[in-house]
Amino acid sequence: MALKYLKYRSKSGNQHSIHSPFVFELYNDVITDVTPFYVYEDIESIRAKLLLTDMTIAIDDHGAGSTVNKSSSRTVKDIANNTLKTPKYGQLLFRLVNRFKPTTVLELGTSLGLSTLYLAGSSQATQVTTVEGCANTAKVAQINFDKIGFANIELVNATFDKYLPTYLSKTPQLDFVFFDGNHQEEATLNYFNLCVEKAHQESVFVFDDIHWSEGMTAAWEKIKHHPRVTTTIDLFFVGIVFFNPDLSKEDFLLKF
Repeated sequence: MALKYLKYRSKSGNQHSIHSPFVFELYNDVITDVTPFYVYEDIESIRAKLLLTDMTIAIDDHGAGSTVNKSSSRTVKDIANNTLKTPKYGQLLFRLVNRFKPTTVLELGTSLGLSTLYLAGSSQATQVTTVEGCANTAKVAQINFDKIGFANIELVNATFDKYLPTYLSKTPQLDFVFFDGNHQEEATLNYFNLCVEKAHQESVFVFDDIHWSEGMTAAWEKIKHHPRVTTTIDLFFVGIVFFNPDLSKEDFLLKF
């Protein structure tokens, strides 16, 4: 991973390498923005408490699992330390939602709920549905949602394979999807192919850990070449996908 990251840093560009007006604006005003939105402090206070929580919970992992700890029981602080998105990437999710103002957000992979809070924190008018396969992890996430008091989050304790077809059958379109669970090539492509059928020209899909493994990198390459996809942005740890036909078919590798 370290070698992959060094290669990414050497090849990635910045605002001076962007010729797309849309991506130039997005990179300067959203991706690299450092404005300290008020909600950041509230969410990070939840993280600080999780990092001090010694409670042990049983983990029912339905995905690729952790590369750090394969145990079936883990402390909350261990999960918080090793699996939660860092503030940098959580706040990126907040800014993306704040910029595109989706009516609905679907998150596949709740974990302890920090990324969910960032997705929901921009506007109470945005309805966030987040899906977590592990019941005990979901319980901790729900406690965090209750603490912060956001009323626009629906937490579903179910596997992606069981819940996603049901959700899509009653959802006319997908505005924003964050894929953050089951980091395996086949599963990632399966969820993408199901969701892309409900994508529209203003949809935004964000994929976590696109270079986590060879399989995830392969999945990302296939997603980039999907005929519905136009512009993509590779920030190494996350990939952003757009479907607007007014955008050029381009793939950007940018520093973040």
